[in-house]
This record gives sequence, structure tokens and C-alpha cells, in this order.
Amino acid sequence: MIVEAFATLSYEQVVQRLEEAQIANAELREMAGLWQHEQLAARGRWRSIDTPAGPVPALLPPGSWDDGDPRLGAVPALGQHTDSILAKLGIDSAAISALRDAGAI
Repeated sequence: MIVEAFATLSYEQVVQRLEEAQIANAELREMAGLWQHEQLAARGRWRSIDTPAGPVPALLPPGSWDDGDPRLGAVPALGQHTDSILAKLGIDSAAISALRDAGAI
């Protein structure tokens, strides 16, 4: 429905309609524009999270929270939780070791 409603409009017409309706909008043509967007920085929407390769910027999900920011934990290393997930699925440690020995995990 959205594509149909905007298909006949030029870029300028879309922006004009958004502005007239007082709907926030911004032009972003590449990812660098997102990383450097003034409004995201001004509103404190970026956090730093840890990864095995070092810290990276992470954008908070949309919305606001009365009791603080949503949890943005570190990105796990590849395979970091494999054993615990398989164990929760009922696979015993011997079977997990066999999977690892076979190169399946």
C-alpha cells in the first residue's frame, strides 16, 4: 500500500508531504549517513557494544523506556554458546563431543 501511494510522486513531493504532515524524515543514501546522522547523535541513540573483534557502535531500538535503556549485551564469539544450547536441547556432553570431533560444530 505504501509503495502504491508513493509510486507516482517525485522525491520532492514525498518530502513536501511528510513535512506538511509534520512527520520526521531524513534523506540517507548510504550507511555513512546513518552513522553520522546528527539527530541520532543529539538524541544519544548510539551505544558501544563489545564483540570478539573489539567495540562497535550499536543503535538503540526505536522507542523510549521509563526504566532505562534496553539491554545491549556483547556479541558472542562464534560457537560461544553452542554447548549450552545443545545441552538445553537434551544432547549430552558425549554426543556434543562427537559432533565437535566430526566437525559438525
